[in-house]
Formats: sequence, structure tokens, C-alpha cells
Amino acid sequence: MRNKCVQMSLYDIYNEVSESIEENKPELVRILEEHIDFDELIPVRFKSAFYKRMGRSHKYDLESFIRFFVLQKVLGIPSDSLMISILKCSAELRRFCGFDKVPDASQFTRFREQYSDYLANMFEYLVDITEPVCREIDSKKADYLIYDTTGIELPVAENNPKFMSAKLKEAKKLAKKDPEFDPYKGVYSLLPDRSHTNPDARQQYINGHFCYAAKAGIVTNGLGIPRHIVLFDEKFKNDHPELAFEKSSDPDSDKELGDSKTLKPVLSDFFSAHPNMSFSTFIGDSAMDSYDNYTILKNDFHFSRMCIPLNPRNSKTSNVDFDASGTPLCPYDGSPFTYLGKSGGKNRSVRFKWVCPKSEQTGNTRSCTCDHPCTDSSYGKCVYTYPDKDLRLYPGIPRNTVHWDNLYRHRVTIERTINIFKDTFVLDSRKSHRSVSAKADIFLAGIVQLLGVLLADSLNKRHLFKSIRKLIA
Repeated sequence: MRNKCVQMSLYDIYNEVSESIEENKPELVRILEEHIDFDELIPVRFKSAFYKRMGRSHKYDLESFIRFFVLQKVLGIPSDSLMISILKCSAELRRFCGFDKVPDASQFTRFREQYSDYLANMFEYLVDITEPVCREIDSKKADYLIYDTTGIELPVAENNPKFMSAKLKEAKKLAKKDPEFDPYKGVYSLLPDRSHTNPDARQQYINGHFCYAAKAGIVTNGLGIPRHIVLFDEKFKNDHPELAFEKSSDPDSDKELGDSKTLKPVLSDFFSAHPNMSFSTFIGDSAMDSYDNYTILKNDFHFSRMCIPLNPRNSKTSNVDFDASGTPLCPYDGSPFTYLGKSGGKNRSVRFKWVCPKSEQTGNTRSCTCDHPCTDSSYGKCVYTYPDKDLRLYPGIPRNTVHWDNLYRHRVTIERTINIFKDTFVLDSRKSHRSVSAKADIFLAGIVQLLGVLLADSLNKRHLFKSIRKLIA
């Protein structure tokens, strides 16, 4: 009887401990386990490649590695070694990852290097899954496509402040011989084009400073949800030789020219990967302001509106009828005409209507109040502009209007997404200088961002679709 009672007591204790562990799981672990099916979200080709290499008697599962990296990005842990130490101290997080024994750091490094392309494939798979959710959250903003480039600074020797200081001293010596030589601008020409350690770490001018970084392109919708990511490594540049251009003495101009050239190859790859997707509006910064880009966006990618500010490097002197933004001007005092809206009838081209700035609406009629009218019409001078005539000046939406300003404000969302990648998901705190590792990390950041969208939808908290940390807090 005593042994029986002891056995029953141990059984009861075991049940109580198990129930306690289950009930007191960290909120993060509980929510991820209940609402994210990792096995379903990993593409079949990714599984086939992993288990073909690891064999049947594998020690660690693919899903365990994915859970590890997702947890690392969500928690903002900058290094694998620190994340490993956390797992060793937390049985709950080890169980969530599925590790009986935590692998060493070298295995996570090899995983990034061997499966970076498959992580990109997983990201593309999640883009397709999250697209309907984005359309349900806000169909209008989800129909915008925004593109920008950024640089991921790599820990190479050229990013050491001492290296830059040495080059600046060399430029100052040249300035002593030539008083007209600006050492701070001239140092740009003294810097090597790329890092000796990693050729993909190219010299860039980012946020007002020189550095050596791996350049990446990010495409989001108007909600700021990433739709496409590309790292401009040697493989990508070999596939797109049109990206090559000669370096000049102006870093700002080089950056704008480089960004403009990447637009077509990036969007071509995006729509090839997602042929069923379409967007009506493209938004980009002034670096994309190229005559060819407007034609490409309209004819090749079928955007009806291109919201891109004019860049002075492409602007010629305005004629007497229009300003640099394509707004008609008064022939007498040069004041801009008033935009009245889009007009057009059956079998007629779309056109924009502009009237004299001194023409006023009174009831159902409009009359010109100018003391020296330039037309005999009491209505006032009326001008029509045709968007198809000059896509740069008339990119499907009139420039310098309230509508234009409201639309272009959405471009800031991609800046916020890039900041989330670099700050929240610690891309700027990377320890590896290798491009393939940087590629894996940027796609892992995109994967976690998209998991946040699925989590927000599952929890009925769609207003938190961009903040996965608030969802699990």
C-alpha cells in the first residue's frame, strides 16, 4: 500500500508540474506555438535540400533552426553566441526551438551560408501568403509599390575609423600643394572602390558618411510590408550587367545613378517571382527620376501612376509655358495655373485641366478677374495637358497638388521598414563580414516581418501588423 501511495503521489506531482509548465509558458512561446505553423510555412524544396544534406538520422530539424532564427530576430539578439547562452539558461525557449542540446555557433553560421537561397525562397512564399491579408487590411495602400535601396555595413577593415582617418590625412597633404583642392570631397577619390576582404562591400555614401556596405534593394507596399528583397552581390550583378557604371567625383550623383539603374532589374525579378501580383501606383525618391524609368514603369510594369519627385540633375531650363514640374504658367506674370482635375470622354485621351489662377468659381459659372486677360473668353485661359505626351512631367498624377503631396507621404513607410530591419532586427549589429551571411540575415528579417502580419491576422489585431513585439508582449 505504501509503494502504491508513493507511486500515485509521484504521478500526481508529475501531472501538476506538467500542467504548471504548460500554463506558465512565456507569452512569446505560447502565442508563436498556437498561431504559427512553422512546418506549413517552410517550402517543400527547402525541406528536401536540408534533409538531403543532413540524411535521415539528423540530429537537428530544419524547423528547429528556423525557430531559433525567428526567436533571435524577435528578441533583437545581435549574435548567435549570445542567443545560444540564452537558450542554455531557458528550458522553455529550448523546448520551443526543439533542441535537446543547443548546437554550437558554427552550425548556425554554416546554416546561413548553405541555405541563404532557400531562405529567400521561404520569404517569397510568405509574400504570396500575406498578400491577401495586406489587401484586407487596407486595399488602397496595399496597391502602392515603394522601392528604395539601403546599405548593410559589414565589419571589414575599411570601416575602421583609423582607415578613414588615414585617407583624410593623405587628402589634406594634397590640399597643401593645391589650395583649390577640397580634402573632404577629394577623399572620395582616394578610397578604394571595394573592400579587400569582401568585394561585395563596396564604397558607399550612406546617411552623410562614407562606409563599405553590401547594397540591398527593398520593395514594400504602402503599408510598409516587404514584398521583395535583393542583395546586389556579384551573382546579381553578373545576371544584370547593365548595373555597371563608371565612378565619378561626386558621391551623391553616383548614389542616385546607381539607385536609378537598379529599378528595372529589381522589379523584373519581383514580378517574375510573383506573376499574379499587380499594383497601380509606384512611389520612389528623386533618385528614380529618369526619363527611361517612367516609360519602363508604365509600359513594362503597367503602373498607372508614378509618384517620383523631379531631380535637378535631369531638369532642363523651363520654357515660358510650363515650370519644371509641368504646371502651366501665366504668360504675363509667370504665376502657376490652377489644377481643376482629370477630364476626358469616350474615345478621348486622358487629360488634365488647368485654368488661369485669377479665374474664380461663382455658383455654377467661372469667370476671369484679371485686369489684363490673355484671352477673350470670360472663363479665363484654359490649358489641357496630356499625361502620355511626357510621362516625366505628367506621370499619371499632377505634380504640385494636394493629391500628389498626400500620395508621396507614403514613401516614408519604406524608410521605417528599413529602420526596423537594421535596428529592431539588428542587421546593423552583424559580426560576419561575408555577403552570403548578410543575405541570409536580411531575408530572415523579412521573414519575421511577414510572420508578424500572419500573427496579427490570426490574433485579430491587424492594427499591430508591423510590430511583432507588441503582439507578443
